[in-house]
Amino acid sequence: MKTSPTQSSLHIRPYLFFAGRCEEAIEFYKAAVGAQVTALMRNKESPEPHHPGMLPPGSENKIMHAEFQIGETALMASDGRCQGKPNFQGITLSLVVRDDAEAERSFAALGEGAAIQQPLITTFFSSRFGLLTDRFGVPWMVVVA
Repeated sequence: MKTSPTQSSLHIRPYLFFAGRCEEAIEFYKAAVGAQVTALMRNKESPEPHHPGMLPPGSENKIMHAEFQIGETALMASDGRCQGKPNFQGITLSLVVRDDAEAERSFAALGEGAAIQQPLITTFFSSRFGLLTDRFGVPWMVVVA
């Protein structure tokens, strides 16, 4: 019988593929929600050559892999194969903030160029709650803890 890993050894980290707009997205998240980049590698810095046809010509400066922090959460990101518009279906990043003022500021910053599904409102579970899809196609939920 196989034993399962202990809970402390498991981590789930969102890995976002921006299809060629990763650097722009990271800069946006730095300004909007204080993201801090902890690692970044461009395609041209890879220790192994890319397989022919894997990346389009001119993508050597695109991001192969990046890691960044938003608050206590680590996220990973990449330009992937740089093939066009990213597609983030079936997931939503939930930004949990400490108070209404932070919710208002974060929602407004993430909402720049976004599609707003639910403007910030008061609900039975939170003093401020809103839903948007940012200009990179990433869905966000902003909620006061």
